[in-house]
Order: sequence, then structure tokens, then C-alpha cells
Amino acid sequence: MREKTLQVTFLGTSSGVPTRARNVSAVAVRLPQRSELWLFDCGEGTQHQFLRSDLRLSQLRRIFISHMHGDHVFGLPGLLASLGLAGNSSGVDLYGPEPLESFLHGVMRSSSSRISYPMQVHRIQDSVKESHVLIDDNDLLVRCTPLIHRVPAFAYRVDQKPKPGRFDLERARACEIPPGPVYAALQRGERVQLEDGRFFDGKDFCGPKRPGVSMVYCTDTIFSEAAVAIARGADLLIHEATYSHSDADMAYQRQHSTSTMAAQTAAEAAVGQLVLTHLSPRYAPGNRVTPNDLLSEAQSIFPNTLLAKDFLKLEVKQRSLS
Repeated sequence: MREKTLQVTFLGTSSGVPTRARNVSAVAVRLPQRSELWLFDCGEGTQHQFLRSDLRLSQLRRIFISHMHGDHVFGLPGLLASLGLAGNSSGVDLYGPEPLESFLHGVMRSSSSRISYPMQVHRIQDSVKESHVLIDDNDLLVRCTPLIHRVPAFAYRVDQKPKPGRFDLERARACEIPPGPVYAALQRGERVQLEDGRFFDGKDFCGPKRPGVSMVYCTDTIFSEAAVAIARGADLLIHEATYSHSDADMAYQRQHSTSTMAAQTAAEAAVGQLVLTHLSPRYAPGNRVTPNDLLSEAQSIFPNTLLAKDFLKLEVKQRSLS
């Protein structure tokens, strides 16, 4: 049986402004452990991109904002208002820089919009000051780190925690352990007692723990050692590549990454796969430099690189250690 893993859907892959082929920044992540979606950034038109995808907005539970530039947040008020009008949200937690809360409250108040579901805004600067940990539950660990941009900007990392080892069903049957909840308890590694008085230890019926997968969302930034650090050993790195290597001077001036900076980050962090996103509209197909040129530049440094496009769907796979 195939293991379920994090599933990533790109809803917007352009930088600055939308184009005919690319909307502005938004990446959705479907969680395998629960019927739940997380969203990373929410550029203008993101709710329309949801409608064009197979994702269900009602499953949205957490939103992570990298920074407060418009191409990353202007879609947020409309999406949250529509979610309220639909009446089927159980609540949303938002994570982002300090101005996020005042931005949302200002827009909602000025437009007389009402949020009919629980909504909480978490200032990620507080977590950065303490331990860089935003979320730590039974299944997932989420961390963040500051990047280098014209305004406070942050990268996010999501790690699945190790999963229980495979349950030895044949051994359980040989021990005449009745199927049911006791099997689940043994798989969790618990010690159980049967009605006949016999004790069994879960560790005797399970193989070694299976590692989970990890992904990093990194935009907008010039090359950053902090980005390398948070991406270390990740299975998937989603990294901005606003500019071509030939436009490096512009990248430094505007504090964005080139395709080669993204690839250098992936190589130094030894990630499994790199996906380039947040592409400047100046590289539209037909121009002197195209997105495929940026892809070639990155692949010359980090071969396992893909070019994101709107509605590209990926399953996060464990990196090869060979």
C-alpha cells in the first residue's frame, strides 16, 4: 500500500504582478494525516485559483504569510471573507509578520466584513526570538527563520514526524491476539493486556520507525545562509527565482534571488528536490530569456530542479541518500 505524503499544489508562481499564465504567489499543501489544507502566501486572486483546482477551500486550516508585499497578501481579505460567507469553516490560524493582524483588521473593518468563524493571528517574530518553532503537534513540526529582503520576510519548514514502524500482522495472529483496537495500540508502541491476562509490548510487533518527509517554502530573499540552514536535508525546497543569473545586479538591488542563487541554496543544503517559483514576468515565453533558461541555469548547479507553473501538483518524496 502506497504511503500518503504531503501534496503540494502551486496556485500562483509569478512575482510582482499576475500574467496570463501565472497568478501571484500562493502554494497549498494537503496534509495526509487529516482532511486539512495549509496555504503559504495568498496573492491577489488566490480564491479564484482554488476554484480552478480540485482543492476544497472549506478544508483550509492554516495560512502562512512570508512577508507583507502585496503579491503575497492582497488575496487574503477576499479569501477569508468568502470563507465566512460559505459558512463551512471550523476556523483558521494565520502566521505572519507583525503588520499582518493590523492589515487584516483594517480591511475587514473598512469593508464591514464579518468573520463568522474562529480566526487567530500569530506573530511569527515571537517564535523566532524563542525557538523558531511555530507548531509542534503529534504529526508535524513547523519552523521559520528570517530572510534578507526589503521588508521583514520569513521562510517556513514543515517536517512530518517519524511514523510508527510497520505492524507485523502475521506475528499478532500467531500470538492469537484478537483484531481490533488492540492492534492500533500495539502499532503505537503501547503495552497492552488482553482479557485473558496476557501482556504484549508494541515494540515487539513493529518494525523501525519510518521517517516522514519535509518541505521548505522560501521567498522573497537574496541568497541567505539562514535559508540554507532551515532547508538542510529537506526533501523539497520551494525557492523563489525572480531573476536570471544575467540580471544578478537587479536581484541584489531588489533583494531577490536569481535562479543560480536558488540552486546554490539547494546544493549547500543538500535537499532532495528544488522547485523554482516567483518568476519575473520579464521572462515570459517568447522573450530573449525565458523560464526554461532559468531552469537550465539552476540545473547546471543542482540537477534535480523543476520549474513551477500554476496548478502543478507534487507529492513530497524522501530524498535519496545515495
